[in-house]
Amino acid sequence: MSTQLLICDDSNMARKQVARSLPEDWDVEINFANDGVEGIAAIKAGKGDVLLLDLNMPKMDGYEVLEVILKEDLPTLVVVVSGDIQPTAYQRVKSLGALDFIKKPVNKEKLTEILIAYGLFEQKGAEQQATTHPTMNKTPRSVITEKPVVIPALSVAPKIEQESKDKYDEMTLDNDLRDCYQEIANVAMGRAGDLLARLLNVFVKLPIPNVNLIEVSELSMALKAVESNESISGICQGFIGGGISGEALLILNDSSFQDVASLMNYEQVIDERAELELLMDIANVLIGACLSGISEQLDLPFSQGHPVVLGQHCNISDLVATNIKKWHKTLAIEISYGIEGYPIKCDILLLFTEKSMKTLNEKVSYLLD
Repeated sequence: MSTQLLICDDSNMARKQVARSLPEDWDVEINFANDGVEGIAAIKAGKGDVLLLDLNMPKMDGYEVLEVILKEDLPTLVVVVSGDIQPTAYQRVKSLGALDFIKKPVNKEKLTEILIAYGLFEQKGAEQQATTHPTMNKTPRSVITEKPVVIPALSVAPKIEQESKDKYDEMTLDNDLRDCYQEIANVAMGRAGDLLARLLNVFVKLPIPNVNLIEVSELSMALKAVESNESISGICQGFIGGGISGEALLILNDSSFQDVASLMNYEQVIDERAELELLMDIANVLIGACLSGISEQLDLPFSQGHPVVLGQHCNISDLVATNIKKWHKTLAIEISYGIEGYPIKCDILLLFTEKSMKTLNEKVSYLLD
């Protein structure tokens, strides 16, 4: 009898990548779930003897899934596959019963090693595989891979209906492409979140990245619509490589500076110069790691320009008003970082030029096959 394997991830691309990374001679019946709610239902329906679980999902995230599995003693063995690679994320999933933690994108050899180590897969023969292993009759636990978390900030851009379904059209962003860009951003976000967590010795809350193809006028309206009375400060850094170019914006609420300074053990007086130094430090970590994560996944190195201060102690609209005049239509990826236990609001906004879209779509398209 085949092992019932459940892959639970909100990204279609991620589910396919995980499925392609399974051992070729593993006798399993593969099932899929788009979120934690579907995942729990599938387990209760007997479709999840082994669960490969994402952490960052809508409706019910991976942590909540693990809590339900533990509380209700559901019959599944969980391997968490995630982009959130913070040490705290690993510790939390282990405490909730996860067997191990493997980071995205999935490494086939590493996944096979984990499956063998926990008796879920036996290379010597199908008759010794997970369905007959003694651990399958014990109280289920969970296995995890590395990954990252969210805070509300600057929800950029309304969703846009795409009439054309040609995924290779440079100015098209259909559902498959959007999902692909979102998963790429998710992995890059996790790398940056891990560095920030280590720098500040905190747990970074990671969101589901917001991906949209928008007109600059829509970006302006969206920014004005969410603008609050609180002032912000921002850094902009350009990047280019292999026919792709754009700019990365980091926006930090001014009220966050005191907490950031405290977490970084900054002993100087927090004046405007000190705030600029802190802003540069955060920008170097987050922008650099995000671009590096995207670059690795696309196998395309980026060269980064010098960071430029967009403004300090101003409102959002004024901050980007002069910068966006040169844009027409852009792929915008927004990531809002939060710090658990602190009211810190920090946004990364990646804007890819209109001319970059054809190359980007071609680079990404092979991941959809």
